Amino acid sequence: MDFKSFNLHPKIVAGVESAGFTQPTPIQLQSIPKIMQHRDVMGLAQTGTGKTAAFGLPILHQLMQGRRGCVRALIIAPTRELAEQIHTSLSQLGQQTGLRSVTVYGGVGVNPQITKLKRGAEIVVACPGRLLDHIRQSTIDLSQLDVLVLDEADRMFDMGFLPDIRRIIKSLPAKRQTLLFSATMPKEIRHLAQEMLKNPETVQVDTVAPAKTVSHALYPVAQHLKTDLLLKLIAQTNTESVLVFTRTKHRAKRLGEKLGKCGYQAASLQGNLSQSRRQAALDGFRDGRFQVLVATDIAARGIDVSQISHVINYDIPDTADAYIHRIGRTGRAARSGDAFTLASNDDKLMVRAIERALGTPLERCHLDGFDYTVPAPKRTAQPARRPARPVQRAKSQRNQTKPQSGRSKTAGGGRR
Repeated sequence: MDFKSFNLHPKIVAGVESAGFTQPTPIQLQSIPKIMQHRDVMGLAQTGTGKTAAFGLPILHQLMQGRRGCVRALIIAPTRELAEQIHTSLSQLGQQTGLRSVTVYGGVGVNPQITKLKRGAEIVVACPGRLLDHIRQSTIDLSQLDVLVLDEADRMFDMGFLPDIRRIIKSLPAKRQTLLFSATMPKEIRHLAQEMLKNPETVQVDTVAPAKTVSHALYPVAQHLKTDLLLKLIAQTNTESVLVFTRTKHRAKRLGEKLGKCGYQAASLQGNLSQSRRQAALDGFRDGRFQVLVATDIAARGIDVSQISHVINYDIPDTADAYIHRIGRTGRAARSGDAFTLASNDDKLMVRAIERALGTPLERCHLDGFDYTVPAPKRTAQPARRPARPVQRAKSQRNQTKPQSGRSKTAGGGRR
């Protein structure tokens, strides 16, 4: 079965062919017909399975009829990177349709967004916080909305966006088509789906385990040896493009700088960067100028780089679902990939949780030639705090015992 069997508008079929798509993925095969029937859909599929085209193609098809110049499709995503990725994909698929897409997210100036919205666009791809700002300031008109998409709904829950989502929904027309896509379905997202969707069709594709094209390895190592082991792993492994995950922004920055000093073309991607620097890091990683990208979980979804050969968890993720999302960045587009996880003794509980989610133990590996016995560096003793000056104590005591006096105090007054 090919994309022509969906009876998409010829200009959209041309975009599909230009993008090099040939055979629909399972999530596309099951979702597109239902969305084209104007049904509400809840789509469950792991990352890297083609969800953007699964909702994007039927939306473009529907927008070919009806009014132009007003917002008729709203797609909400958790991160700026994912919003840009969706925008780019829709622009490519709809390049011959004349339909316009605008991205709306924080971290950049609001005025250029307002200008683009005033010029007219049929599709808005937005992050919740900035979208709410536009709604409050009446700089976006959603009264003509036909379809709402929540992409990566579970990630939006993880990032605390559900209250914002509910506020946004209250400002939308009640009569609309609603699509919800997610890699996992925690109970909070199921409750949200019940509130938002009307008699939805559920499409589920491989939601529990990550792609079978990914192999997994666990490297037990002391926390203080992780950086040295990471450097050895990258040096001794045949890598093409490596995505390294850390838990904190500071660690991502520090590790990226360390890799650069060791001769690697490396960059970091974390929330403290401006949008232009984040985009530059992504673009450099995508086009091969950077071999290694060190990122926080902000990059777990929204990086569409098919040639990532290795994902390395420098810090183990907080949940098994987060592990699946992270390693979903490799093994994409029918390519194989490797996922390495550096784990200390403190990570045993999370390792077991990940193994339960995968349904199989993680292979324990040791790197030949690496010295795992190097002791942790001794912490420098903190200098003892100096006691307060005796003269200060004496002065305090004088202030407590000295009788009230109407005379002014001289520079040498009160000394014994």
